[in-house]
Amino acid sequence: MAHTSDVSVAEHDDGTGLKRSITGKQLFFYTLGDVLGSGIYVLIGLVAAAVGGAFWIAFAVGVSVAAITGTAYAELVTKYPQAAGSSLYVQKAFGNKALTFLVTVSFLAASFAASGSLAAGFASYFSELWAGPPALLVALVFVALLVLINYIGISESVVTNMVMTFVELSGLIIVLIIAAIHIGRGDADFETLTDISVSGNPALAVLAGVALSFFAMTGFENTANVAEETIDPHKAFPRSLVGGMIVAGTVYVLVSMAAALTVPTDELAKSEVALLEVVKQGILPFSTDLMVTIFTVIALVAITNTTLVTLVTQPRILYGMAREDVVPGVFAKIHPTRRSPWVGLLFSGLVVGALLIIGTLITEAGGKLDVVERLALVTVVFLLAIYALVIITCLKLRGQDEDERAFRANTPLLVVGLVGNLAILYWVIYDDPGSLLWCAGLLAVGGVLYLAEKLFGSRGTESTAGPLDREDREV
Repeated sequence: MAHTSDVSVAEHDDGTGLKRSITGKQLFFYTLGDVLGSGIYVLIGLVAAAVGGAFWIAFAVGVSVAAITGTAYAELVTKYPQAAGSSLYVQKAFGNKALTFLVTVSFLAASFAASGSLAAGFASYFSELWAGPPALLVALVFVALLVLINYIGISESVVTNMVMTFVELSGLIIVLIIAAIHIGRGDADFETLTDISVSGNPALAVLAGVALSFFAMTGFENTANVAEETIDPHKAFPRSLVGGMIVAGTVYVLVSMAAALTVPTDELAKSEVALLEVVKQGILPFSTDLMVTIFTVIALVAITNTTLVTLVTQPRILYGMAREDVVPGVFAKIHPTRRSPWVGLLFSGLVVGALLIIGTLITEAGGKLDVVERLALVTVVFLLAIYALVIITCLKLRGQDEDERAFRANTPLLVVGLVGNLAILYWVIYDDPGSLLWCAGLLAVGGVLYLAEKLFGSRGTESTAGPLDREDREV
């Protein structure tokens, strides 16, 4: 049996595959940019509310579990350096199309929920610049504008991603500088970092915080989708993927400590823009109003970049599923001049908009969680299940399709990662069983599309849809 990696390289050598142009350094920053996105800008206050001043522990645990999961992806990518990610690995391990379909739809559903959570977070930061429009309206317009940008045609590249990563990182550096000045003045109370001030079991409080902080660590799974476009993926992926996650995680832990030392925990917990509260302390030797404005713009850019990437991904997943006759062929339609998958794009925007509207109505009716937290937890439920399955897949495929170039993750660590993913998943479901209803609803959308294709669809979608242009493909 030929090694998959050999086949992949051969495909590129004859000019029929995707062009390998991403270097190891670019891949590192791509991973860093995917992980070091807007999650911490949006959710840090919720994590502080769940844990107390020691909420940095939640980020540290979340980082550790995610990084271990990343080693499973690194192993699988070096064995199967193809664009498809978790769906490909599950299909190779189990050969079950129904399970593969479930994984694909779950990933799509997680992307929908993440987009909604980020859009709601965008509205919270936007209100710092203009408090007039209702938050729901701002979030819906934000999604609509990103859909329009995608329709016109967007070139997503690792270079652009690298630039946006530095913008996102600059905001976090500002937070660290403020904390350093605060500590240097002798005003910081380091006992805050050990304070788990919530009622009940401290371990459960930390676990609740981990469930939320895990949202900030997601995104690394997207890196696997550029495997076919990476130069020497066997060498680049293990170092760039895991290294990027460790750097991002370290930054998250330091930023969470900085926020806890600079702002009273109860203020962070009550704020929808918790990192902005650090800037509002007026510690920097500049105009506080000016710094608040600058930081708000940075946060809006970070959220926009992350949300844009998710909205780029969604219609392309639907496009691929339509080409395989899994969902109605209309999703494989490409606009004749814009070369964008416009039907899938419109559908994605409608689903995200519906999630925002439903979530807002439930919150206003006295729901337990706000829209940001609700959709973040739904995202985490889907991704934790996928991550656990990927680790199982990694262990099941041991000894298959391997050569001397393949990376091998540490087996005991993988077991720890599997237990960690399942433990966090169990806690989310136990603490918030309502998340399962939202997950079921999103899965039902995929099921309806599947049934619609089987009952009313026609074969031959390839005749009505051309391949996506290279410049319109998310890299």
